[in-house]
Amino acid sequence: MAIAAYGPLESEDGAQRFEIEALRPAKDHFVVRLAGIGDRDAAERLTNIKLYVSRDRLPPIDDDGTFYHADLVGLAAVMPDGNPLGTVTAVHNFGAGDIIEIKPAAGGSPLMVPFTATAVPEIDIAAGRLVVVRPTDIE
Repeated sequence: MAIAAYGPLESEDGAQRFEIEALRPAKDHFVVRLAGIGDRDAAERLTNIKLYVSRDRLPPIDDDGTFYHADLVGLAAVMPDGNPLGTVTAVHNFGAGDIIEIKPAAGGSPLMVPFTATAVPEIDIAAGRLVVVRPTDIE
């Protein structure tokens, strides 16, 4: 619900801005009325547009164990023994939980790692790294 206080939302390319006029919770989602979107047809044309809030309008984080997903992108991913694994390139959620995408240091296809305490036991934003235990290494 706090999103309504962050100000205008923007499309991914920044070309469109949307003001929230009303926001209410529904069963498993939110229902929003946007300024200038007066009917169902206009609303349907916005289907699948990703909306963003400028980082500078988000509340600051004071807790060391708390971060925004965007803070993970660019971190070095290392194995528990310190050997480099790659670089975090994205955090996804396809409906079953967060997944970290890692571009391997050695090249090749991206690694998709569940973002769980077992698979990612350590995150150190200040040091610019996180530790990854690959599923094949979990006992």
